Amino acid sequence: MLYSLARKIFFSLDAEKAHGIGLNGLAALHAAGLSCLMGKKAPECPVEVMGLRFPNPVGLAAGLDKNGECIDGMAAMGFGFLEVGTVTPRPQPGNPKPRLFRIEEKQAIINRMGFNNEGVDHLLQNVALAQFPKCGGILGINIGKNFDTPIEKAADDYLICLEKVYAAASYVTVNISSPNTKNLRDLQRDDALDDLLRQLKAAQARLAEKHGKHTPLALKIAPDLDDAQIQAIADLLRQHRMDGVIATNTTLSRNGVEGCRYGNEAGGLSGAPVRELSTQVIRKLATALQGEVPIIGVGGILSGADAAEKIEAGAKLVQIYSGFIYRGPDLVREAAETLCRMGR
Repeated sequence: MLYSLARKIFFSLDAEKAHGIGLNGLAALHAAGLSCLMGKKAPECPVEVMGLRFPNPVGLAAGLDKNGECIDGMAAMGFGFLEVGTVTPRPQPGNPKPRLFRIEEKQAIINRMGFNNEGVDHLLQNVALAQFPKCGGILGINIGKNFDTPIEKAADDYLICLEKVYAAASYVTVNISSPNTKNLRDLQRDDALDDLLRQLKAAQARLAEKHGKHTPLALKIAPDLDDAQIQAIADLLRQHRMDGVIATNTTLSRNGVEGCRYGNEAGGLSGAPVRELSTQVIRKLATALQGEVPIIGVGGILSGADAAEKIEAGAKLVQIYSGFIYRGPDLVREAAETLCRMGR
């Protein structure tokens, strides 16, 4: 009920301004011990993936809390795990505003944020202050490259971030699929991806020895891939023994939002219109991976049934972002309850 009232206010404001106010408000509610006003807790439904034990299989996708400013507040919403970022080695402002648009009638969002964040060191300061990871909560950290780092030097940025976040993260996600950083998706090509994964896995092995723990590495991919590209990526994930893959990021397609206000804005489309495309990629990945690399499904989850669809397609866990904007913590609980009934 409280979120329904808050949403009316948020949706009357500019989308990015509402986003900032929402994060600050959630953090304030948690600090005041009033998070319970946002809704009932999600049920316990433990699942083991990537060697980690998740209290339930519903997570927060990266992008909503880029700088880790509201980790404890988000954790109180019932998520089984959280993913913060995308974070880059150096702070950067992102793309010019406006850069975030709601398409309410389609339960969709278009963004061209451009990895706006305060840098990896600032994120780690916030993580150190949060209680959630100290209490055993699963916190993924999503890493990317700075916009002005040449694409041929992109691996350097990922390695810098991996080195810095390794000890603090439950798992690390390598984001090569945002459409809002120039040429980033070129890293999904066979040769570029092969080289990047090789360097990352070598660094992971070195850091595991240094810190005395194995921090899983997941790769986040785009939905705008043909069958040959999906197969090639799956082959490399298996070859390099990646710990997980997140499918999918936002799409460049505008199917489902044609003729809508903001429907032609540049950027990545998320929410309900990307649901089917994301599920198709998950299904094809599951076939190609043959169970060797677990899939985290994300894209267009706005109901418990949508979450179940991702699991049935082959995902082991799910994440939500746009659905949380539209439905709030009720969606987290509904998705978790649905997946618990499925035995997931």
